[in-house]
Formats: sequence, structure tokens, C-alpha cells
Amino acid sequence: MKEGIHPDYYKAATVTCVCGNSWTTGSTAESIHTDVCSNCHPFFTGEQRIVDTEGQVDRFYKKLQARKEYVDAKDAREAALTSPELPVAELELGKRVESILTNEGISIVGQLLELLAEGDEKLLAIDGFGRKSLADVKRSLKRRGFELPETVVEPKAT
Repeated sequence: MKEGIHPDYYKAATVTCVCGNSWTTGSTAESIHTDVCSNCHPFFTGEQRIVDTEGQVDRFYKKLQARKEYVDAKDAREAALTSPELPVAELELGKRVESILTNEGISIVGQLLELLAEGDEKLLAIDGFGRKSLADVKRSLKRRGFELPETVVEPKAT
């Protein structure tokens, strides 16, 4: 062995754990400080606890929390898109159709859905509101995710 290149060896080096346990061993360091030993490690104690000295568990929980917040915000945005309180103007039907509906007192989607539930004829009875406007309204509502009420067609008396 070469002289002068090896570290000093201490036969009675002291190892100290955070839990307060200490013992002696041979080492190139005079004293050693450790976070976990056989007295406090979950494997040896049978205790259910997390040993996290690098913060990995906290980072994981932060990621889970961020994911939950993202999903909640996404659900809130989707709910806002299909809210019956949504203004008719946001359906982008065109100025003519919007002005016809506004003149009839229909300003929110909920009112429009109520008229559709009574039948297409209720909307078609509005002056200036035709089949093309009705088709545009239904298409726009479906595109936004609204469920259109079923229209019952009554058979004509012969």
C-alpha cells in the first residue's frame, strides 16, 4: 500500500441517530449522524409511518392536489357551458335571431329550452322565427352540450 493516500481509520467512531440511539463502529469518519436506525426504522419496528427525508411524499401530495384542483376547475367550466342561466347571445345564433328572441323576452337558454319542451310550434309561432332559425338554435344547443327535450308529435285527426 502507498503511504499517505489513505484516510485515517477510527476504530471507535460514534454513530448517532435522530431518534437518540447511538453506537460505536469502525469508520473513516470520527462521528456519523443518520436519520434512521434499526431502533426507529419502520421495517424493524413494525410501525406504519413514512420515512421521507427528501420531501418526495410531499411533492407527490402536491401533485395530487394540483390534479384535483385542475379537474374541479375543468368540471366547473363544463357546467358553466351547459348552465340554463347562459345568455342566448353566447349561442352565437346571429343578430337577427338574437333580436327576435330578445323582443319576445327570451334572454337565457333556460327560457329557450322551456319553449322547446312545449314543442317546435311555440318557437315557430314567433314572428320572423322560421325553420332555419329553429334548426340553428337546436344545432347550437347540441354543440354546447344541452340535452334537447323530446317533442311529441300529435297525430292529426282525419
